[in-house]
Amino acid sequence: MMSISSSRDFAQNNSVQIFYPLSTVRCVGPVLFRDQLARDIACLLDVDDDVLSWSCRSLALSKDGQVYKPDFMVERADLRFAIDGVRDDRAPDWAKAKSIDAGFPYEAIAASALPRIRLKNAKDLLRYARHEAALSDRIRLLAALDEYSSLTVAEALVVFRETKPVAGLASMVLQRFVTMDLDERLIGPETIVRRKRD
Repeated sequence: MMSISSSRDFAQNNSVQIFYPLSTVRCVGPVLFRDQLARDIACLLDVDDDVLSWSCRSLALSKDGQVYKPDFMVERADLRFAIDGVRDDRAPDWAKAKSIDAGFPYEAIAASALPRIRLKNAKDLLRYARHEAALSDRIRLLAALDEYSSLTVAEALVVFRETKPVAGLASMVLQRFVTMDLDERLIGPETIVRRKRD
């Protein structure tokens, strides 16, 4: 059984440390990553088309005076749920049951379970999260995709005139104007870009 002090220490560990990449897209509230594992999970949440938003350690679970906060609360259109990274200093045994009792399914994710290629692509894209494609560039790319249905990354980059091409394209992926496969291989000139359809 985790003591009260160790439980609180665990919940507050690394609250001021910085983990890369720095920018997020769909985080609501303060960015408080416990460690690089939490940051990596958050990268994947930002490129998950089903995720509307996520927040860091915003759900407080308690039992017998102990308080524990899972890494994330995640919101999808039909569901809100908690996610925790799996670490050596585990979450208290009661955390999952308390989360479920509160109406939030609970998922624990180990570092070994993270999809490596998708994670690398997500990190590459998130380097450009603070950029925004100029309206003219956005219209040109969407019009080209309407005409041709798909373009390679190399072809899409040529469309950008006002925005730095890679930054512009990455921002349009992160803002869900366009989509590309992030799972098969690392993003390259031959990666296919398509317009995002609802």
